[in-house]
Amino acid sequence: MKHMYFVLFLLFIGSQLLSQDFVQWRGINRDGKYDESNLLRNWPANGPEMLWHFDDLGEGHGSAAVTSEIVYTTGTLNEITYVFALTHQGKLIWKSKVGREWVENWPGVRTTPLIKDHKLYLMTGYGLIVCMNAESGEMLWQVDIMKDYDGRNIVWGMCENLLIEDEKIFCTVGGLDANVIALNKNSGKLIWTSKAKCEKSAYNTPGLIEYGGMKILITMTEFSILGINAENGKLLWSHEQTNQYSVHANSPLFKDGKLYVVSGYGRGGVMLQLSNDGKSISELWRNVSMDSRMGGVILDNGRIYGGGDKSRKWVCLDWDTGDELYSSKEVSSGNLIMADGLLYWYGTKGEIALVEPTNDSFKVISKFKVPYGSAQHWAHLVIANKKLYVRHGNSMMVYSIVG
Repeated sequence: MKHMYFVLFLLFIGSQLLSQDFVQWRGINRDGKYDESNLLRNWPANGPEMLWHFDDLGEGHGSAAVTSEIVYTTGTLNEITYVFALTHQGKLIWKSKVGREWVENWPGVRTTPLIKDHKLYLMTGYGLIVCMNAESGEMLWQVDIMKDYDGRNIVWGMCENLLIEDEKIFCTVGGLDANVIALNKNSGKLIWTSKAKCEKSAYNTPGLIEYGGMKILITMTEFSILGINAENGKLLWSHEQTNQYSVHANSPLFKDGKLYVVSGYGRGGVMLQLSNDGKSISELWRNVSMDSRMGGVILDNGRIYGGGDKSRKWVCLDWDTGDELYSSKEVSSGNLIMADGLLYWYGTKGEIALVEPTNDSFKVISKFKVPYGSAQHWAHLVIANKKLYVRHGNSMMVYSIVG
């Protein structure tokens, strides 16, 4: 009897831990910064110790979503996307079918699962939004934004990593009437629609800010940066942001009333100042040397770190002025994250580097080549529980980076 009570206690504790998990793309604040400490300050020549790798994910560019119990990711096999649930030792628990996936160009699922309150949320390249039981992979509900809301797909398929706030899950449909929508996270039922600027979506993963007494959804469509009242869908303001292919794949950065957004293909970034009530904006500065296409940007200690698309370099900008402070081409440009005061670069040529951003330069401490996987090195890095998660096509690799 005592043994039974002990087992029930462990199950209860496990369920409590899972219920507290909230995991989303680029970290809890969607800013690429991971709250981890006592990590390795340098690596061996071949990189830190690899704990395990899993090599049957299929095609795709989604990152890991790591909870206290399970490591989730996505992959496309025979043109169908699946969610994979792995143990922390790299063993498959289950894989669950989602639906038809984008294979017309750069094939494979583009997005990373979002986990909250025992549920898993995901969007496919064809605009199917699904909600699954995060413990079993059972489908709970799904919404086809192309059929249900007259969405318009884009050249390289939908790439939005979904955003949840309170009971709402937000999505940029790109329709003429339902351009941006909010759905109920528990049922998939519509809460509000916004016509916004009636533009197509732009591969953007949105952000949410609190300012002027409101929660404001920040997203980007074909030609515009949008500020939308998250409570009711009202468009508060817009600002022109165009580039060659209408690709605006980076999430915004926000601090103290200032909003930074950046696009690739030479367009670069713009800093906007919000009015005190959050209902209007003005442009403060622009910079084109940092024009990250889809690698994300990071704000730390008054400096912005990110990659250059056309310039093929890593760049440090001053947050207040937009001036380029320094740059480096030692590692191919790509995506980046930050933890314990150091940057982690993942270049498009397959190098991962540990980098110290000093006062006047990037100091590359260590680097190694990704040993497994296929196709593009596009999936963003993840750090959880002093482990580094690397996705490269059909492979997931996990490294110990405990100091």
